[in-house]
Amino acid sequence: MSSTDRPAPPGTGSPAPPGTDSPVPPGTGWPDDPATPATPVAGSPAAVRRLAATAGTLTELVARQSVCRACPRLVAWREQVATAKRRSFQDERYWGRPIPGWGAERPRVLIVGLAPAAHGGNRTGRVFTGDRSGDVLYASLWRAGLAAQPTSVAAGDGQRLLGARMVAAVRCAPPQNKPSVDERDTCAPWLAAELGFVASGLRCVVCLGHFAWQAIWPQLAVAGFAVPRPRPPFGHGAEALVPGPDAAQVLVIGCYHPSQQNTFTGRVTDVMLDEVFGRARRYAGL
Repeated sequence: MSSTDRPAPPGTGSPAPPGTDSPVPPGTGWPDDPATPATPVAGSPAAVRRLAATAGTLTELVARQSVCRACPRLVAWREQVATAKRRSFQDERYWGRPIPGWGAERPRVLIVGLAPAAHGGNRTGRVFTGDRSGDVLYASLWRAGLAAQPTSVAAGDGQRLLGARMVAAVRCAPPQNKPSVDERDTCAPWLAAELGFVASGLRCVVCLGHFAWQAIWPQLAVAGFAVPRPRPPFGHGAEALVPGPDAAQVLVIGCYHPSQQNTFTGRVTDVMLDEVFGRARRYAGL
């Protein structure tokens, strides 16, 4: 691909060259795209289970995550948003695909969110990137020493997670930010498989919001963690120690979601986020 044919970096406001409209086909030059045209595509819940279980490496798993088409409502919505676009982003190319997990391949801290935002991760190709929630979140991660930069603008912007990894319980942007129970369950094998790959050495899981808290427990069990019964109730700063597959105790922490509504109303503040991620970093030994 020549420099004149290369897609404009997402999130820059630069016009996309002809023939590079949204959503992005795999293997066409988007920064950090894990997939290729040959990556197998899951088109049903059964296919998600099969492809998640047979991915031989974490790299192959996230590639398969990034092309999934198993939930018709989510596929239609994410691609509609990527085609229509928000007015302020009309000249930008939207990712318009599922958002794979990203960060350290052997993390000490795992951060779990709900789902990508329609004009955030669905546009930029990275979870919690390009929206107000991400602005608040990455600034706190940077202050805690878990991110290389205080901002996350777009894939390929130089941002790195330090000893940490970030995933979403549902990998596609849902209408009104509300995935259905069936969509959550269809996506669950991707999360369970990713947990399996990163379990060794993992010491802390931070769940951003009640949805992520509820979603993580059954997948921790699938990945070999000794999940407590009954499940601990969610709350900001709630903690539970869970023995992992390597017998080490993993600390699961609840955290209010840094949504625009929560940050604007003061339900969650910078200080509250910093306390959670500081606690996660210290427990993980980072």
